[in-house]
Amino acid sequence: MANIFSGAGRELDLSNGGTAAFVEVLMLAVSDLASEAWDFRFAALLILQDQYVMGRGAVGFHLEEVDWGASESERARSKGFVLRATALARSGHRWSELGYHPPHVHGYLDRFRIMVEHFTPPAGRGPHPHFPGPDGAATASCTRHRVLSGLPYWEGCFLCNRPR
Repeated sequence: MANIFSGAGRELDLSNGGTAAFVEVLMLAVSDLASEAWDFRFAALLILQDQYVMGRGAVGFHLEEVDWGASESERARSKGFVLRATALARSGHRWSELGYHPPHVHGYLDRFRIMVEHFTPPAGRGPHPHFPGPDGAATASCTRHRVLSGLPYWEGCFLCNRPR
């Protein structure tokens, strides 16, 4: 099975291992950049991509399903956050904490960046059932790994949930 991330008429179709690497490096960056309520909601969406919790081959999301914001400035800020997080992830930020080197993730992040750059967040659409609401935002952080996590719903972060 494959996991598909899509938007702007593009798809990022990843294997289970590719998905894990893509989500993990992006989650490290998002955890360090998140500062606004929307950022923590986006972090929660990434947490839902953890295949060790959700199931292998059963994750992915469409940019069209994301609540980018009500106003033009909110949508621009949200899109900018995703692009900044993607750039930080691509720089190798905190990769040493993964315990492995993700060899193909640069390409995945490049394709995701292009997808987001070409995506125009829609105005006034809703509801967004697949995008965590304010009450589902990832506001807890794993103290051991300094990564936003699904606490109190799940024990620990993606690094804690990984099989040893």
